[in-house]
Amino acid sequence: MAVPKGKSSKQRTRSRRANWKKRATPNLTECPQCHELKASHMVCKNCGYYKGRQVVSSEE
Repeated sequence: MAVPKGKSSKQRTRSRRANWKKRATPNLTECPQCHELKASHMVCKNCGYYKGRQVVSSEE
């Protein structure tokens, strides 16, 4: 069983715990149907298309 070699200092522990919330900005790509920015691998909120097929009906 793995055992720590020495005590972790308060600063090392707290800095490790403080960084779990940092998130990268989401990758936005252009929708091929309506050319709006959308999140990658997600249905377009504007037109409802995903991978060339209409998945969600959009009411206009």
